[in-house]
Amino acid sequence: MSTAASVLDLPHELLVLWHEHRVYVLIALAAVATVVRVLVAYRSGRSKASATPLASPKQNATDDKKPILELLQKDSEKVELRDADHLVDVAAPVVPIRAPSPKTKAGPKRVAGVKKRTKSAKEDGPQTPQQIQPLIFFYSIAGGTESYAEKLAEQMVSPDDKDYLKPQVHDLADTDLDEFFISPPKAHSSGLPTKYFYLILLPTYNIDTELSNFIDHLQETHNDFRIDTASLTGLLGYSVFGFGDKEGWPSEEEGFCEQAKVVDKWMAKLTARKRAFPLGMGDVKSDAVERLDEWRTGCIDVLKDLAAGNGLGEGVPGSGNAVESDEEDLEDDEDESSDDSTAEKKKKKKQDDAADLEDLGKSASGEVLAVDFTNFGKKSSKITKTPASTEPKEMVPKTSPTYTSLTKQGYQIVGSHSGVKICRWTKSALRGRGSCYKYSFYGIRSHLCMETTPSLSCSNKCVFCWRHGTNPVGTTWRWKVDRPEMIFDGVKAGHYKKIKMMKGVPGVRAERFAEAMRIRHCALSLVGEPIFYPYINEFLRMLHAERISSFLVCNAQHPDQLATLDHVTQLYVSIDASNKESLRKIDRPLHRDFWERFQRCLEILREKRFIQRTVFRLTLVKGFNIDEEACGYADLVEKALPGFVEVKGVTYCGTSTSSSAGLSMSNVPFYEEVCTFVEALVRELNKRELDYGIAAEHAHSCCILIADKTRFYKNGRYHTLIDYESFFNHLESGEEFGPDDYIGEATPEWAVWGSGNGGFNPEDERVDRKGRKKEDERVKVSGGRIVELS
Repeated sequence: MSTAASVLDLPHELLVLWHEHRVYVLIALAAVATVVRVLVAYRSGRSKASATPLASPKQNATDDKKPILELLQKDSEKVELRDADHLVDVAAPVVPIRAPSPKTKAGPKRVAGVKKRTKSAKEDGPQTPQQIQPLIFFYSIAGGTESYAEKLAEQMVSPDDKDYLKPQVHDLADTDLDEFFISPPKAHSSGLPTKYFYLILLPTYNIDTELSNFIDHLQETHNDFRIDTASLTGLLGYSVFGFGDKEGWPSEEEGFCEQAKVVDKWMAKLTARKRAFPLGMGDVKSDAVERLDEWRTGCIDVLKDLAAGNGLGEGVPGSGNAVESDEEDLEDDEDESSDDSTAEKKKKKKQDDAADLEDLGKSASGEVLAVDFTNFGKKSSKITKTPASTEPKEMVPKTSPTYTSLTKQGYQIVGSHSGVKICRWTKSALRGRGSCYKYSFYGIRSHLCMETTPSLSCSNKCVFCWRHGTNPVGTTWRWKVDRPEMIFDGVKAGHYKKIKMMKGVPGVRAERFAEAMRIRHCALSLVGEPIFYPYINEFLRMLHAERISSFLVCNAQHPDQLATLDHVTQLYVSIDASNKESLRKIDRPLHRDFWERFQRCLEILREKRFIQRTVFRLTLVKGFNIDEEACGYADLVEKALPGFVEVKGVTYCGTSTSSSAGLSMSNVPFYEEVCTFVEALVRELNKRELDYGIAAEHAHSCCILIADKTRFYKNGRYHTLIDYESFFNHLESGEEFGPDDYIGEATPEWAVWGSGNGGFNPEDERVDRKGRKKEDERVKVSGGRIVELS
């Protein structure tokens, strides 16, 4: 009878029972079979092996001073250890073996998986230092790139062999790519431990060559499931330089150095982002030699750092994740699949809310802080709180929540009350993606600009502040004062450190990176109130001594300091409201007499308008100060007569501080609304016979510039740019001079109001937040020239 027929003859209940419990029955049978097999193997092993006698539990208990390791171990003897069914000889020393517990049966101890311990570097003594071997790869058809590679190798020879070995040159056409571009070379001819550094020089071709095969090889290596996606992580680093011809390919979008850019991208993937120096690009008919020399110098500096054990630097994460105006996502476009790093960055962006010291009146430790009520009148002085000690304290101690919050936002705190940070426009300019409005209006290249402040404290708590309400506030200086020399040296070092962190970011241009290592401009507008610092004039003189221009922003609440301020290249005053009530709601000043202080500052500006180059900074907040207030702002302009008026739409920072002040995205005006307001303001000024006109715009910043035509409009064109050389020459002469003495060239056509370009430099590339190139929208302008719309 068949099995099927037998099953059918079983009673229905038994069949149901089998189906319900058959899984457990099968598992039990498998477990029993396994146990039987283990027992059989164990017994057969005991009969074959000769076990080493071990110390008894009684011996171990009676003699604590003689551990089992001493009883088993001698300098020259060997111990036989059983591993499964085989005997293995292991030279002493042997890993300590615990004796059986007294409760267990006495007998031989089974030892398995004993591994010979390796000595640490300290035990072995001094280690042989690793050599650094630079390898220069090139590809060339006509021989031009080959000559550049050979010359580069000669120029990169180290003065001594302590830094790195003489570079080796390899032609990619004759190189076994599997030997160098699947994994780093295995051994060096000298036999000494060696780490490799790749320098790749590539021309640009629009035909299929061996270079195309090289690019395909890199891509296939990264995507090959049999190979680690980052198989070249053993390299110390790499850098790529491309040669192109701008006559054939006028722009990067049209193919200039395109193949070098692609190789740079795939090398970043294969090395796990070990880009040691930004991608260099040179035009063979103009600046190739100059650009290559800048790139070579930067690579040599990196090699010296590597030889000194400093590594490639901290990288992008150290540049901060502050939520600022149009904060640019610096996540590498090449690593879109890196879910872990993306999740980590999102987690870091969740900032802890730091307590506002002025609101709490206490520090994190519970100590009572000084609260200044000097503006409340004589009676209020009775409630003034003072600390037990009269010794001034640090404004931002390293142990304070304020320090923690600001450093999380990307600030580097210098001393006890100063700070420095690179803004998102600096990062953008380094990548050729545009500079801020200051370049369109005044000729400041963002990658040459340092943003800093000698005072993190402010006397306002503006609803639109990007600093999230984390910086300290106060009406008088009650803290320890750092010397200006220490601050000046500290902010420069901090700025250069932040710039160096950008060298591994994809898209950073080698020539701009090299330029950025020499500060040419300083924006004293980072956070807080710069003129609050008691030695602000000394700090300004240090900037000017190194020919660094100064752009100082103040909040019109410190008239005494404003009156004694020395020459600055350009002086900004924030004018956030046209009347007392609006100013109270927007700036939330701490001074009781804030309106009187505000008016006094306007009077000082009028007095200084022929000494300082003055600018009104209007921040428009929809629902607060934009509705039907053009007339009120015209009153303020008429009172101070500034040389320029900047009108900018507010940027919402999205913090709880802003929300509690009633600010949301609905308060951010559209660019069209800012344009309408500016036109209304200019009409109002012209009605009062004040000759102001709209000079320039930067649509990306939602910012428009109004200029005094009597002083800055010549020969039918606005001249808003600054002649920085002339400014320093006049300053060093010691003679009296004013803003009219250092007026620069005419405002570039692409920045002029109504040009159709929105104030964006056409030499740069417009991208969205994810780094993707924006679709071009083009219009005809005067002369038939085609320009890109903002």
